[in-house]
Formats: sequence, structure tokens, C-alpha cells
Amino acid sequence: MSQALPVARIPVADYLDGERTSEIRHEYVDGRVHAMVGVSKTHNRLTKRLSRLVDDRIGGMPCEAFTSDVKVRIKTLETERFYYPDVHIECEPYTADPYYSDHPVLVIEILSKRTERKDRPDKFYAYRKLPSLREYVLVAQDEPRMEVYRRERDWELEVYGAGDRLRLGSIAGELAVDDVYRGIELSTDG
Repeated sequence: MSQALPVARIPVADYLDGERTSEIRHEYVDGRVHAMVGVSKTHNRLTKRLSRLVDDRIGGMPCEAFTSDVKVRIKTLETERFYYPDVHIECEPYTADPYYSDHPVLVIEILSKRTERKDRPDKFYAYRKLPSLREYVLVAQDEPRMEVYRRERDWELEVYGAGDRLRLGSIAGELAVDDVYRGIELSTDG
């Protein structure tokens, strides 16, 4: 009978040191490191648009918007993970580490066929463990659709489409779904 070889786990310090010099970004899940996949132009356009829109909404607040180059750390007794969300907002007091946030109030992920299976159950489950997180938003790139999960509503799904306005309590503002998608060619490849 053959036996599977154990997977070597990488210490967090080694992962963080490696990320500072790596040309490829990696996510970290309980000692395992996973290379990030490339994104489509539609994905990139939506990320840039959402970053600008939420950044405009937090003007005057003690908060800052970050894009997919800054990690979010999720550390509990059971798990330690580092993800690169497409957009996230962290408010004061800011995390001391210059490379990651560990108490975002809002996380936004752009869905793709390759990442949707991770973004929905795995990442969402992990992000909910952050006491600071108030809202988790999933954004489709094949149709104008935004899904929102809010801590204040016990993480119940709310779906917004064309013509709708999405209220984000975490940044005391609204986003018009049409503004998010205006002029962006939607992609079925994701």
C-alpha cells in the first residue's frame, strides 16, 4: 500500500520574507502556499473602478482603501491565513505591519470561474472570523451583479443588479451598480 507524502508546512515568517522579494504573489493557508493566478482585463478594470469609488466614499474618514497588492491576515487559534483581496478597507487603528492588514472593515472580491469556488465558501468563511469585518462583497464580471454579506444581518445574502444602489455601512456610503460597471466590457471567461 502506498502512502502519501506529508506536505511540508512553511512558517509564517518564511512566507512573509519570501513575499517581499517574490515576483509572484502567493496566498498562505495554514502553512501551505498557493501561487496567485493572473486576472483578465475585465477583472482588473473592475478592481480599479471599485477602488476609486470606495476611496471617494471614505474621504474624511480615518480609513484607507487597498488593492490586491496588500494582503489581509486572518489569525485565530485554529488558523493563520494571508489573502490578497481585490479591494479592502482598513480603518484606524491601522495594522502596524506595512505589508498586510489584519482588521479590514470591508473586503471586495471580483469573481472569476477560477476563483469563485475559493471566494465563496473558503475565503468567506475565513474572513468572517475577523471581528472587524462588517461587509463582504462579491462582484461578478459576466453581468452587473454584486452580492453583499453583512455581519449586522448575520451574513445573509443580498443581491444587487443594474439600476440598484448598494449601501455600505462600513464606509457610510453607497455605490450605484451602474457606476461600477459603466463602460466596462463584461467577460464570460473570468
